[in-house]
Amino acid sequence: MEMMTKKYYDWVVGVILLYGVCSGIVGVFGVAPKKAVDVPFQKNYVPSWSADHIKYINGGKEAQLLLDKYSGTGFQSRDAYLFGHFSMRIKTVPGDSAGIVIAFYLSSQGAEHDEIDFEILGNRTGQPSILQTNVFTGGKGDREQRIFFWFDPSKLFHTYSILWNMYMIAFLVDDVPIRVFKNSKDIGVRFPFNQPMKLYSSLWNADDWATSGGKEKTDWSKAPFTASYSSFHIDGCDAATPQEIKTCATSGMKWWDQKAFQDLDGYQYRRLKWVRQKFTIYNYCTDRSRYPSVPPECVRDRDI
Repeated sequence: MEMMTKKYYDWVVGVILLYGVCSGIVGVFGVAPKKAVDVPFQKNYVPSWSADHIKYINGGKEAQLLLDKYSGTGFQSRDAYLFGHFSMRIKTVPGDSAGIVIAFYLSSQGAEHDEIDFEILGNRTGQPSILQTNVFTGGKGDREQRIFFWFDPSKLFHTYSILWNMYMIAFLVDDVPIRVFKNSKDIGVRFPFNQPMKLYSSLWNADDWATSGGKEKTDWSKAPFTASYSSFHIDGCDAATPQEIKTCATSGMKWWDQKAFQDLDGYQYRRLKWVRQKFTIYNYCTDRSRYPSVPPECVRDRDI
């Protein structure tokens, strides 16, 4: 048989890709956030506690956080931001990680603080880790959602991203949206729009609650535990002064304010539905023991 001509080959590949996109087998974001820029740790972050438990590799292109029975550790961004796109590539603690939490989040200060959380909850060897998200507005949280991963987060680096603008907060893992929190001020739900936030990450022991409600304790014979980080991407609006805060809050000034990023597109919502149906293990929106009435933002966020 004669070899397939390049023209015919390209046509076949095009048909396959078109079929894959239409059927959901292959997919790309129509409105994906801008590509993260890999930078060393020191450009955007500084240790916040137990600096001796952070190890830098390859000039800070990678950082390893260590947890032993004496201390965990953490770091924070140099600056505070009001809106933007923030991401980190993380490889979680391998093996037995019960009781251990890796947190990556944005937070403001004060009693009525705002906060946007990723928390990776460890588990016993062979049991799946859990990814928990939460949103605090005006000091009120209690909006937990938990999912299982569709991969082993300890084997390779995976990207955890937050896109935050005046319209929504989107949580993404490897560019797959796992949660959306819309601006629902018009129906009485507070939204983080006027308090600058710094980014934080930490590795710490939380065996009083993190695994099986605190029944599974950290096995210190396996210590020290290591979580690895790379690609310390921040593309946010610096908000250190009142004038900068005002500028950041002006809709339309930044790429993340543009119409394409004000909501997910159809494909992204299908991916979100896939996560909801296949991997969700807890959603505050459907917890009638805590919330006899559905929280008003849940319908808008397509969480029920």
